[in-house]
Amino acid sequence: MSAALDDDRAESIRMIRDSAAAVAPPGGDLKRVRDLRWQDPGFDAGLFRQMGEMGWIGLRVPEALGGAGLGVSEMCALAEELGAGLVPEPLIPCTLSAQLLAATGGKGPLPVLLAGEVVVLTAWQERADTLEVPGSADAPRRFLPMASGADFFLLPVREGGKLALYELPAARCVPTIERTQDGGNLGTLQPNMHEATKLADDVGEALAVALDEAALVTGAYLLGGMERAFGMTLDYLKTRQQFGKVIGGFQALQHRAADLRMQLALTRASIESAAAALDAGAVGDARRAAVSRAKARAAEASLRLQRECIQLHGGIGYTDDYDVGLYLRKAMVMANQYGSAALHRRRFMAVSPEVEE
Repeated sequence: MSAALDDDRAESIRMIRDSAAAVAPPGGDLKRVRDLRWQDPGFDAGLFRQMGEMGWIGLRVPEALGGAGLGVSEMCALAEELGAGLVPEPLIPCTLSAQLLAATGGKGPLPVLLAGEVVVLTAWQERADTLEVPGSADAPRRFLPMASGADFFLLPVREGGKLALYELPAARCVPTIERTQDGGNLGTLQPNMHEATKLADDVGEALAVALDEAALVTGAYLLGGMERAFGMTLDYLKTRQQFGKVIGGFQALQHRAADLRMQLALTRASIESAAAALDAGAVGDARRAAVSRAKARAAEASLRLQRECIQLHGGIGYTDDYDVGLYLRKAMVMANQYGSAALHRRRFMAVSPEVEE
């Protein structure tokens, strides 16, 4: 990549990060997030519409179909900023749906999805901790994030060895809702194929690519939460006093903080490297290896760092009123979305040319 292209990409990423401040101000309070917990739909439909107006839902959709046509690096930068603010709106699953609809040539509710006027979720998952898409016509589709606010569902269905795509209005097939640890919700959908409309005969490869990107972008979201929680913890260590001394001066706590900073640095390097690989055109096993290495690290490191941050805060860290605990709750929910650390480690071992038999 030329220096000019490098500069253009850096400027694009900077602008994306700046635009996120409208939704998740750096260091801002989390009152809005707290107010949305345990409520339906669990997010602000008006703010989701604003995300559409800013072009975020169509960030990875080609310009010819109404999207922004930007890269994975830009999408990861945006997700990182949203993760720092614990933004609950279902942007990641909706960008996955937008990519699938783009693969159909723009059929179905793509224009209104890009505008943020509807929430479209892809109901692909039939069992826990997998990236495989069986496409069973009659099997329940599980783990749909923020499903109580969905307007449409996309159903991949296996037909003749291919993965067809159907559209199903949420009003014709209401999902069963369960609450999640962070105050959001997950849905289980029993497909009603009699009410579904076929959009495409084969979206298998498009869905595989979209799922990989969603896994990587979820890792970037977790990275943003790690950064913010670690920053809060450092501020606490610099101000909390014990035995007449600031506890940040205690060597044992300094060592623990240094370990967490290393986890952050390694996670960032892995996410950015994977995003660059995808933007450079990595396909097949190369794409899967890059994504799995990054998602495995982000999922594992986020849970470790968030737990350590709670402990470093002492008793106050365990109270629900203190914000650092919200980041642990979010990590507990998102670490396994689009594949757990264990799943991605297995996949990396299976597809990476760096691993010898």
